[in-house]
Amino acid sequence: MLAFFKNFFEKHSLDCYAAIRLSDCHIERPYLLERAGISDGTAVLIAVPYYSAAADDPKRNISAYAVPRDYHGFFKELFAELIPALEQAFPEHKFAGFADHSPIAEVEAAAKAGLGIIGKNHLLITEKYSSYIFLGEVITDAHIPCKTLEKSFCEDCGACISACPMGEIGICLSALTQKKGELSKEEEATIFRYGSAWGCDLCQEVCPHTQAAKDAGTLYSPIPYFNEATIPVLTLERLNQMDDESFSSRAYAWRGRPTIERNLRLLETLKGGNS
Repeated sequence: MLAFFKNFFEKHSLDCYAAIRLSDCHIERPYLLERAGISDGTAVLIAVPYYSAAADDPKRNISAYAVPRDYHGFFKELFAELIPALEQAFPEHKFAGFADHSPIAEVEAAAKAGLGIIGKNHLLITEKYSSYIFLGEVITDAHIPCKTLEKSFCEDCGACISACPMGEIGICLSALTQKKGELSKEEEATIFRYGSAWGCDLCQEVCPHTQAAKDAGTLYSPIPYFNEATIPVLTLERLNQMDDESFSSRAYAWRGRPTIERNLRLLETLKGGNS
């Protein structure tokens, strides 16, 4: 079965995956396994790289993960093809695909499966793509031969902690950009200071593993989905040009137009006032 996964993933430019016994995973949402009719078996973890060349734009004002279309769309397309193919090839087994809303603790499981190490920012750091990856998995009741490793952690260089503005501003910058409603003057000043209309990548940008991946030329995603329809610099004009379908395909859509619109208006208004 692992050979089937290997062939499928190669066709989709996925080269960072590994299996782990479900019994070695921390189950966070058991009801998802119950719905799938799976109580024991194997989880095949997939680390999907998303960093695009467009994310290198020096004027980028949104998190790198939000530059392409929403990654949930990628996993939806992937699983829509993969799960039926698995069910046809192995009709005696059950399969279910998950991403983000998962029954298992994904970062811990991926580290124990050998896909990478856990950073101080609680992200999985892979050798090829640093932490610019999304995690997903196929869980099956089949028992695929695999080894479970001890969790490994980063070198604790402190770069990510030093770069994180949370200690100074008292709130996660990414969370602040996603906060609904009116912002205080201090919160507005913070968003303008960091120039972020959505999200924060500071801890990833300063990570030595990110620089190593850039130097090695492996950081950028080879997957077409994450290199198409990229928007590294979002403006009010660009946002207003999006119809509902286009807007719903972006990572910031789940919070609704008013939140991202507020941030963009804030950035553009203050920039105009300081020019």
